[in-house]
Amino acid sequence: MFDPTDLYRLAEDSPELTDPVLLYHFDGFVDAGGAGRLAVGHLLAELEHRVVATFDVDRLLDYRSRRPIMTFDTDRWVDCESPELAVHLAHDSTGTPFLLMSGPEPDREWELFTRAVGALVEELGVSKMITVHGIPMAVPHTRPLGVTAHASRPDLISPQTSSFGRVQVPGSVAALLELRLGAEGRDAVGYAVHVPHYLSQAEYPQSAVSALEAVTRSTGLVFPMESLHEAAERTTAEIEEQIRSSTELSTAISGLEQQYDAFAGGAERENLIAESTPMPTGDELAAQFEQFLAERDDRDGLG
Repeated sequence: MFDPTDLYRLAEDSPELTDPVLLYHFDGFVDAGGAGRLAVGHLLAELEHRVVATFDVDRLLDYRSRRPIMTFDTDRWVDCESPELAVHLAHDSTGTPFLLMSGPEPDREWELFTRAVGALVEELGVSKMITVHGIPMAVPHTRPLGVTAHASRPDLISPQTSSFGRVQVPGSVAALLELRLGAEGRDAVGYAVHVPHYLSQAEYPQSAVSALEAVTRSTGLVFPMESLHEAAERTTAEIEEQIRSSTELSTAISGLEQQYDAFAGGAERENLIAESTPMPTGDELAAQFEQFLAERDDRDGLG
């Protein structure tokens, strides 16, 4: 029987905290619009933080499925970008400490990793675990982004009307943590932001805004949001520019708006994942937006 605590190492100066929140997101699973990745990246960029625990990625990752980038210079190898799966201690805008776990989603030993996280949150006194990510939905960007909440206990989230019934989907480590640790009596919450399907493969900062706002409502943590709001406004302006130049896109977005408004008004109770009116597919819309954004990046010298 393997000891799950062998999977991680605490920093020598690990903090003594009082009921901190643990916010976590792993790269590798569905994350439409980069909602979770952008949210975590924003917090790490805006807030001072330090690593308090690291996981043994050599045991958890399959390097042949996602090879690390190495640098070759003239006649020798000079660098290797080693992946890191770590827990950071950060403080929100009011000085409240919280924990942030991020890095690549483990490829193997999921159950052992889940037990390791359970041991770690016990050691650090975590009161609540929260994860965020984006899911593609047939919704227009011109309407407020929906959020599907789920939790280990119903009273951890507000009552909501869900677009989902009972479904079976490919699993993720984030979901397994909520399932397993929730069964042990730990509080775990997740927020899936509804990202317009035609923007799911692009970076959509508004999805990260919605994700962090959901975290704030759940925990009371206050985050610096100005730069993220500015990025969301710029992206929205670029999307609108593309729509104005394409009759096909304008018609498609109008159709999505009509479908969304009918659903929201109760006249149509179909799942928003399924499109009920003839219009370009999500892939076709996404291809047009991706081409536009790529041309924009080339024009601005962003590569």
